[in-house]
Amino acid sequence: MTDIVAQGYLRQDGRTGIRNTVLVAYLVECARHVAQQVAIRFAGQPVQMIGFPGCYQNDYADLMMRRLCTHPNVGAVLLVSLGCESMHRDDLLRQVRASGRPAELLVIQSNGGTLRSIEAGAAWVVQALARIADTPRVPMATSDLVVGTICGGSDTTSGLAANPALGIAFDLLVAAGGRAIFEETGELIGLEQVMARRAATPALGEEILACMGKTVDYFRTLGQSSFAIGNAEGGLTTIEEKSLGAYAKSGRSRIAGLLKPGDIPPSAGLYLLDIVPDGPMMFGFPSINDNGEIAELIACGCHVVLFSTGRGSVVGSAISPVVKVCGNPRTFRAMADDMDVNAGAILERTATLDEVGRRIFDLIHEVAAGSPTRSEALGHQEFVLSYKSFTPIGPDCLPRQA
Repeated sequence: MTDIVAQGYLRQDGRTGIRNTVLVAYLVECARHVAQQVAIRFAGQPVQMIGFPGCYQNDYADLMMRRLCTHPNVGAVLLVSLGCESMHRDDLLRQVRASGRPAELLVIQSNGGTLRSIEAGAAWVVQALARIADTPRVPMATSDLVVGTICGGSDTTSGLAANPALGIAFDLLVAAGGRAIFEETGELIGLEQVMARRAATPALGEEILACMGKTVDYFRTLGQSSFAIGNAEGGLTTIEEKSLGAYAKSGRSRIAGLLKPGDIPPSAGLYLLDIVPDGPMMFGFPSINDNGEIAELIACGCHVVLFSTGRGSVVGSAISPVVKVCGNPRTFRAMADDMDVNAGAILERTATLDEVGRRIFDLIHEVAAGSPTRSEALGHQEFVLSYKSFTPIGPDCLPRQA
C-alpha cells in the first residue's frame, strides 16, 4: 500500500471497517421497542439500531440483515426477537458468530417480557463494547474503500453542481483502485442507452438495458415515477431532466458491473446497483425511499455513502457515515449544521467543479480516518428495510476475472 488513508478494524473475512459499531437489530416490529430502549442507553457511544419490521419471512430481508450484521463497520451484534416471527433468527445468529463477531440472540417471549429483556440486552452490550475495544487495527488504502452515492431532496442545483462534483470524486476513487456504487435506477430513466454504451462488455450492456426496462414497467405499474412535488418546486420539470442530473453522479469511468442489494462488488471499478424488485409488483413492495436505498448501498459493503441534495436533507444512517453534498448555496447556508460540502460554490464561482470533486474525495479519506460527518455528529441513524424480491445476478453482470 502506498496511500495509507486510515487504520481500519480488521475482520476475520479479511475486510476492514472504518467504524467499530455494536448493532442492536430487531427481527420484527414487535421487538422494536425493546431494541430501541437498549440502544438509547448508549447514546453517544458506537451503538446503533437497525431492524426488519415484517412478520413474514422474506429472502431479501434475510440477505440484507446478514450482510448488514456482518458489515466491516460492525464489530458485534445483539439480535432482538419477539419469538414468533418468521425471520430465520437462529441461522442469522450462526452466520454472525461464524464471521468472528460477538453475537447474542435475545428472545423477548422467553426472557420474561419487556423490562427483563431491556436489562439483559443492555448488560450484553456493555460486555460487547469491552470485547471489541481491542479489535486489531490495520492500514487501509483507497483501494480498500467501497463508496456509494445517492440523491435526495433534489433541485436544479443537484444536477448542475452537486452531482457532477460527486462524479469527479468517483472518477478519482476508481482511478485509485476503489469501488464505487451508484444507484437509483428509477432516477436514471432515459439514460438506458448511454449507460449500456459505458458497460465494460456488450453482455453487461444488455443486462443494464433489461434492468432499466424492468424499472420503467415497475413505475408504470405504480402510476408514478421518481419525481416528487419537492423536485418540481425546486425547478425540475421532468423525470428525464432529473435523470440527467442523477446520472452525473456516476462520473465517466467504465461501468464494471451490475449489482443487486446485498451483492458485494468483487473488484475495483464502478458499479450500478439495481434497486427495483424483480418479478411482478406485489403487496408491500415499496416506491422510492432514500433511507431504504442507503441501507441497500451499505448492504453492498459501502464504508461511506455520499448524499447529494439541493433542497436539503437531514438524514444519516446506521452503520456507515453519510456525507452531505449540497448543490444549492442558499440551502447550504440555511442548513449548514447538516451539510458537509458546499458544491454551490461552483455556481457562485468561488470554486471549480474539479476543486469541489477533489474536496469530496479528500473528505472520504478524512471520514475513513475517523472524522465524523455532520449527520454522525448530530446522531442521525435512520434505517428502513421492507419487503422486496430479487433473482440472483448472472455471470454477465460482474467483471470477468482474468
